[in-house]
Amino acid sequence: MVCGLRALGVFALMVTSSSIAADEDLLPPVDMTPVQVSQHAWYVAGGTGVATDNYGFISNAAFVVTGEGVVVFDTLGTPALGVKLLAAIRTVTSEPVKRVYISHYHADHMYGNQAFSASGAEIIASDGAKRYLEGGVAQQRLSERRVSLAPWVDDSTRIVNPDRFVQGEERFRLGEVDIRVVDLGSAHSEGDLVLFVENDGVLFSGDIIFQDRIPFLGSSSSAEWLAILNDMEQAAVSVIVPGHGRAAESPNEIVSLTRNYLAYVRLSMQQAVSDWIPFDEAYEATDWGDFIEYPAFLEANRRNAYGVYLSLEQESLNSR
Repeated sequence: MVCGLRALGVFALMVTSSSIAADEDLLPPVDMTPVQVSQHAWYVAGGTGVATDNYGFISNAAFVVTGEGVVVFDTLGTPALGVKLLAAIRTVTSEPVKRVYISHYHADHMYGNQAFSASGAEIIASDGAKRYLEGGVAQQRLSERRVSLAPWVDDSTRIVNPDRFVQGEERFRLGEVDIRVVDLGSAHSEGDLVLFVENDGVLFSGDIIFQDRIPFLGSSSSAEWLAILNDMEQAAVSVIVPGHGRAAESPNEIVSLTRNYLAYVRLSMQQAVSDWIPFDEAYEATDWGDFIEYPAFLEANRRNAYGVYLSLEQESLNSR
């Protein structure tokens, strides 16, 4: 009964932002203090653990204050966290949230859409997100999170589909800020978006870049992902805000962990696939020493390696 009352309270918060301050005790007790990285750009930093740690607050969200409205990038992993993000934005500006871009449709980045959709913001995602939404994985993940992240994800939690999809690239000016959004295609997910605040040289990368923890590879396209990371290292940006971990001013610094890890997993599994070595044997024979101390290694590394192994097998079959 307590969980049910808590869920009803969170839903009420999503309906009216004016009640947030009065009902703060109904929100997850996490620190969501916005960090300013440039004149117009801010972000909130989740923890470095796995999906159900820190009340589900394990990813980043970012926003741009333009003078005529706010542009948000990702909404976090529960409706309650979305409400708390909206409240955090309100500590910086009273400007209305005009657009919400979702880097990709993985659960830890978009269940907060409910709060922003209720506020009237336009929700926008990569065209590739259609494949995720039309498949069965999205609903399977929601069912799992209703158990593993209860009561913060419950029967009232729903997947809010985008109002529209981006193909290729779009540019727009809002207030005093020029913004460029690029659909990278399938890399970390079925469809990945990045957002560039052109006036400030700030890039919101989503999960194309992980910092301070082992990346989650899932069913990613490792070859495409590596090519994008190589391009990012050469990009003329002042600050990169990753999907997980601290923002950094040096592209080389922040790209290196994800690129080096992805390249190492791919090379190690490629050798195994080429030599017809079974996955379990290949995994045990691989030296993971450079990565074993990072958060989420135990939870994610074996699954990552297996996913890459399977994708390389498929690549090998396709090339014949």
